[in-house]
Amino acid sequence: MESASKEMALRCTTEKVTASRCSTHKEEGTHIFEIAYSLKKDMGVGKFVRSVTFTVGGYDWSIRFYPEGTTESPEGCMGICLELMSSNAEVRTFFRLGLVKHETGLIGSMFTPNNKVFSSKTRNSREYHLFILRSSLEAKPLKYLRDDFLVIKCNITVIKESEVYETMGHSEIEVPPSDIMEHLAKLLDTKEEADVTFSVGGETFQAHKILLAMRSPVFKAELFGPMKEKRMRCLTIKDMQPAVFKALLHFIYTDSLPDLDDLEGDDKCEMIRHLLVAADKYAMDRLKIMCQNILGKSLDVENVATTLALADQHNCDKLKDICIEFIASSDKMDDVVATKGYANLKRSCPSVLIDALEKRSRPRIA
Repeated sequence: MESASKEMALRCTTEKVTASRCSTHKEEGTHIFEIAYSLKKDMGVGKFVRSVTFTVGGYDWSIRFYPEGTTESPEGCMGICLELMSSNAEVRTFFRLGLVKHETGLIGSMFTPNNKVFSSKTRNSREYHLFILRSSLEAKPLKYLRDDFLVIKCNITVIKESEVYETMGHSEIEVPPSDIMEHLAKLLDTKEEADVTFSVGGETFQAHKILLAMRSPVFKAELFGPMKEKRMRCLTIKDMQPAVFKALLHFIYTDSLPDLDDLEGDDKCEMIRHLLVAADKYAMDRLKIMCQNILGKSLDVENVATTLALADQHNCDKLKDICIEFIASSDKMDDVVATKGYANLKRSCPSVLIDALEKRSRPRIA
């Protein structure tokens, strides 16, 4: 009975692809580790379940899952560990380790690829640890949990060098990838030492004034300029949705957009439009350009007029040109004219519309 329970709690599969060999060649493998989450989540700190041992590139590996984290992990975090099991081994790898989104079967976008030289000499060099806030998993259970199963996937590539290269020895000391953004994201999440509160649409957000001022000249003027209020600890943000302000804070702390995979189609475009407005308001040029890039790639007959009006209002010249070119080259002009966005554009930005129509009427040169 006990063995049957264990079989239900853990499932592992491995796929392997071997690349053609040359002086420098690679061997790749994918390992999937499935865990019955509710049966394991209260094991205790430092307790783990281990996958079966799998082989990639002639080396043995395994995955450990710590439902309540390790003794060294931040509070409230789960832990995943990729471990080199082979003895007397040193191997250079490129891998991606993380939780699988059930809708796509792919590792979530929050888990980034890594390079690491694994060595069996010491514990630190033979292991790679990944920590995940348990609240982020349980807040959206359908994203990573289905039928109570949590799926961990590891795509690992073992890179083998030629003998000539190996005889040269190793004079390089491995430098781990930068993790400052992870620390800043954790700072935003924990709100430790936060010294300012924002009220947005009935919701409150805590943040750190010095970080906001560093990232936005507008926030700097509001928080540290001559017009600041004494002992100012709470500001009200008007004309902005709470979800948009939350995404803005995420970008300020991590220099990246939040995971918007839960939004699709028009909802995702609408969020990006609001973020562009927020970026313009707070003079965050990189975020503004990123939003323009996404909107420019998402144009269709229904949204091009709305996007053009937005580009004109917020001085997004490149996005404006892309919209005008789309309208000028479209063979569905009648469909564009029939949209609500076109009616709004005609009323609010007639000069922009004239530019688009003039460009469309010019003869094309083959």
